Amino acid sequence: MISIDKLQVKLYADGADRKGMLEMYEQPYIQGFTTNPTLMKKAGVTDYEEFARDILRAIPDRPISLEVFADEFDEMKRQALEIATWGSNVYVKIPVSNTHQQPSHELIERLSEQDVQLNITAILTLDQVREVATAVRNGPGCIVSVFAGRIADTGVDPVPVMKEALGILQSVPQAELLWASPREVLNIYQADAIGCHIITATNDLLQKLSLAGKDLSEYSLETVQMFYNDAQKAGYEL
Repeated sequence: MISIDKLQVKLYADGADRKGMLEMYEQPYIQGFTTNPTLMKKAGVTDYEEFARDILRAIPDRPISLEVFADEFDEMKRQALEIATWGSNVYVKIPVSNTHQQPSHELIERLSEQDVQLNITAILTLDQVREVATAVRNGPGCIVSVFAGRIADTGVDPVPVMKEALGILQSVPQAELLWASPREVLNIYQADAIGCHIITATNDLLQKLSLAGKDLSEYSLETVQMFYNDAQKAGYEL
């Protein structure tokens, strides 16, 4: 089993809890951070800009993706240009479409041509990857986030999809493929094996990397002990 320091895929921490983000910042193997409005809401963030500027002051030297939250493309553009000014390590997250399923590739192209570092998010199809690859071809470094975990949720193996996405992005060397929404530690090793550039995961999932190479017989015994101890603590009787 490959140890953390041998992984080639970049590990990003996904979340919006300030304490958790700073804990991950202390780990040298965490190379960047991703957030989204849902994670911010879950973490109790009420002031978007205040939170973003605060975390950028605390983490000034690793990429941080911050998402727009408008639905009209003109307002998305305005928000993107504003967010991009908050730090040189900012990647502005643009959803691959709005809620009316109108593709955002024209907006992506305009922002790319204005040298905005983008993270195009919520991608689930290879057609979307192709459209994005065309849109970012004249821009700076960017991230293309394919939600492999959500693909797997539908019963489809995401590995062949991610491999093909890598092939599509070969024509855009400044674009990095990000494996989004992993469901288990195995996904990190799968992403690494196919040459995916980045995988982003929650703190809980990243912390399980410490289990790499663990003896399974020992792990089995620990599981039995856990069940036994919890039954004793609960005072169960028959």
